[in-house]
Amino acid sequence: MNTVTSHLELRSVSKTYVNGADSVRGISFGAAQGEFVVLVGPSGCGKSTTLRMIAGLEEITGGDIFIAGKRVNDLHPKDRDVAMVFQNYALYPHLTVYENIAFPLTIRKTDKATVDREVRAATELLAITKHLDRKPKELSGGERQRVALGRAIVRKPQVFLFDEPLSNLDAALRTEMRVELKALQRRLGTTMVYVTHDQTEAMTMGDKIVVMNKGQIEQTATPRAIYDEPATAFVARFLGAPTINMIAGTVDAATKTFSSNGFSVDLSELGAKAGGEVILGVRPEHLRPGRVQTADAHSIVGEVELVERLGSATYCHIGCAFAERGRLALTLRPDDDVPNIGDRIAVVPTSRGLHLFDAASGLRIL
Repeated sequence: MNTVTSHLELRSVSKTYVNGADSVRGISFGAAQGEFVVLVGPSGCGKSTTLRMIAGLEEITGGDIFIAGKRVNDLHPKDRDVAMVFQNYALYPHLTVYENIAFPLTIRKTDKATVDREVRAATELLAITKHLDRKPKELSGGERQRVALGRAIVRKPQVFLFDEPLSNLDAALRTEMRVELKALQRRLGTTMVYVTHDQTEAMTMGDKIVVMNKGQIEQTATPRAIYDEPATAFVARFLGAPTINMIAGTVDAATKTFSSNGFSVDLSELGAKAGGEVILGVRPEHLRPGRVQTADAHSIVGEVELVERLGSATYCHIGCAFAERGRLALTLRPDDDVPNIGDRIAVVPTSRGLHLFDAASGLRIL
């Protein structure tokens, strides 16, 4: 018996277009009641297509979608009990804020007293009651987004779907709206699926993250697990700023020692599973600066190319010809000396925070 275990569940869902191109290739994941799930990945990875298939706006080619235990493959979008918030807000320009938010209830022929009660409850929740008589063109981007949210809230759906809803806002407003959206989700207790290409949104908002690449799921896990134990080299590269440092090399099967261009790391205590061609990943916060004079085979010496002072953090980038991007990034601690551009420094990876991936498959092997 195929029991549905999540409030929202996708089983081997795929989308193939008439030209034979695969947009989504047999993906499966679930969202528990009240869970905030973020689909993240680069442009063209299939995340928005997945969202549209859940909503019923895109026909699926294979697999099944369940909402609240009910298979919805063949249901019309209006019958799936979902509400979608789009990137461009999709508000009716000729209607007031009140009329835009009330629209889903109006077309259901809901009585006026109920409509008024639900609209005012939603606008109070979103702090836009004072704008009820305005048209969308009279509102800021953040206010328009709140109106779109209000229109979704009054529907009281089983699942909220968000398609990059903050991408049109400036940086400061995006940060504010991230906090508000997460707080709103906790108050409502409704299942939400949120699509973004922004790793910061994914890491700060999601209870669970689904990382997609080329129409497939690379990893599904909590934000902390995704960051600390990336399942593939792609996941490791995609999440984290500055980007993880990657160094191609080999592991000696007998000694469990990684080596690359005279640089070596002992992996014997870290559970390296095999030898051969690998990629070593080290996040910037797991590299420590050292003295060139005392550098040995466990150090990398390079010239400082860039120093980024961001107030709360300082990042140093040094040249390294055999690193993946031709340089290494390290995060300096508050008590570290900040080097100057052109200085030569040594960097040493800490024993924790090392990641090892198979060079051919990209799969984690440490």
